Amino acid sequence: MRKSCFFGDYTGPYWPTPEQLQKYFLGPSAKQQWPFPRHDDTGRLGGVGLYGTENLPDDQPVSVQLSVNGNPAVGAMLQYTRWDGRIRRRITYCSRGDLNRLREFVRNTEGFLLPVGLFIPFDTAWSAVKQFIESDGELPRGIEWIARNELPPGTFPEP
Repeated sequence: MRKSCFFGDYTGPYWPTPEQLQKYFLGPSAKQQWPFPRHDDTGRLGGVGLYGTENLPDDQPVSVQLSVNGNPAVGAMLQYTRWDGRIRRRITYCSRGDLNRLREFVRNTEGFLLPVGLFIPFDTAWSAVKQFIESDGELPRGIEWIARNELPPGTFPEP
């Protein structure tokens, strides 16, 4: 599998070890969690070629991406997307926080409004990121997810 990473101090064709990413989630205090540079608040881990599909033509491999948006005030929102080029199917899941707060928003550094109801505590998000890395890109089972297509309209308003 070809891996890619854009996560805080780490950028390149690899995934950092869980221990290297732990500092973003388990800071000694809430103010020290998610110590990303001020101009960025999103981390991404990607992979192309899951399940031995790395040698298929460009449009057929199975690819995966785990995106993490961090906000020191509300926690982390995870989005897991897997594209299976063999059957042309995409699935996207978001971390499931307090769904009663889907109409409350925080703005990320790119200007997008993100629903507070999809944010989870940093330590819970950490366990999911660790599972993702250790399972080579499988959907982490340690948190609750909601399929993106099950979210009500307006969950992700335009900036």
